[in-house]
Amino acid sequence: MNREDTIAAIATAPGEGGIGIVRISGESAETILRSVFVPMKHRGETEYIYNVENRKLTYGVVRDPKTGAEVDEVLAVFMKGPKTYTAEDVAEIHCHGSMVSLQKTLELVLENGARLAEPGEFTKRAFLNGRIDLSQAEAVIDVIRARTEDSYKAALGQLSGRLSEQIGQIRERLVDALVELTVNIDYPDEDIEVMTYEKLEGQMEAVREKIFELTETGHTGRILREGLNTVIVGKPNVGKSSLMNRLLRETRSIVTEIPGTTRDTIQEQLNIGGILLNITDTAGIRTTGDLVEKIGVEKSLESLKRADLVLFLLDLSRPLDEEDRLIAAELRDREDVILLINKSDEEPCWREEELESLFPVREIIRTSMVSGEGLRELEEKIREKVYGGRTKPAENVLVTNVRHLHLLKKALSSAEDALNLIRRKEPLEFIEIDVNETWRLLGEITGDTVQEDIINEVFARFCLGK
Repeated sequence: MNREDTIAAIATAPGEGGIGIVRISGESAETILRSVFVPMKHRGETEYIYNVENRKLTYGVVRDPKTGAEVDEVLAVFMKGPKTYTAEDVAEIHCHGSMVSLQKTLELVLENGARLAEPGEFTKRAFLNGRIDLSQAEAVIDVIRARTEDSYKAALGQLSGRLSEQIGQIRERLVDALVELTVNIDYPDEDIEVMTYEKLEGQMEAVREKIFELTETGHTGRILREGLNTVIVGKPNVGKSSLMNRLLRETRSIVTEIPGTTRDTIQEQLNIGGILLNITDTAGIRTTGDLVEKIGVEKSLESLKRADLVLFLLDLSRPLDEEDRLIAAELRDREDVILLINKSDEEPCWREEELESLFPVREIIRTSMVSGEGLRELEEKIREKVYGGRTKPAENVLVTNVRHLHLLKKALSSAEDALNLIRRKEPLEFIEIDVNETWRLLGEITGDTVQEDIINEVFARFCLGK
């Protein structure tokens, strides 16, 4: 990538629409705009003076300067850097949302001095020009791809710099410790304040605690970004498909009175209270001689292993049996299970006390797929599972990016190594290595200490035009 080039691309999604935008960024943006755009008041003129007004939309046409052929009626705007998205001069041409119009306009822009932007190059320039840091640049992707309100808010928080601010504060503490360590190592005989192990331990303990708080939000952050992997399990004909249809508010799974109707896993996505659920309706888990159903049961057990949350259904209108016990045995040691007692509007065949021998009861919701009883309570429980307890966000900062979480965990390990050395009163030179490594790893999140190949990899994930 040559930062001296002026780049251009279609900045709106492909396909028909009311409007489409060609974006230009770089020192020749104004010159290129002048070449292809004619204000409406000069339409038809071959010689005119176009005074470009900063940040003012102007109505006119895109015209080929060689042939005089008009491409489209448009609105155009020029924005003087550095107060732009890329911190460079930027021009935008707002065309009708026709791919023909957009492509022809882009071709004219490229013919008159721009080159086609690489994927993510506009955002990459914003990063390289210092307008945003690397974690904020990565948040741009999350804002674009957000599928629920909560995931959008989390991405917007990172884009606004909340995570960067937290990381910056931690790195400042580490710099203070590194300065004192360096002075005490390099100038031990000078008249300076002696670095005590007790003071150093307090500094690193505070750093470790802050990093730990951020890593603890990673579980919630991943769910908001990727969705909560939820699996519905139970013996055949217990109401799993009915629950799936109720949550989706449409008929997605076949519901009959014949046991074993669902023979394969059925996967859908839905939004519950701002949380994306990747929900799977499984085949009934039981011992069976039917080859097709047996494959379905195996796939159900595989889905269980990948699940963040399990909805375990029991049928109150049928006695508890060996099939219920088989599933309960699979779930006995899991903490991510919500037990649903279904068909609670029918005559009960067993009492809740009988569950003690079947399953270590944690959370029970009585439901009816006919009346909808318990579904609102279930939705609240799901939100509680995502945000409750240890997954509660630290100071409204959520770590949603896998790269960031990986680096935070490595930084946490380095901070703990430093603390162990401090508590053993090891030489300051050894401690400095781990303190410096913690500082460096945190800098990789914001891009302050990251290598170029990592930067290139991050921006390669962007779409063209962003």
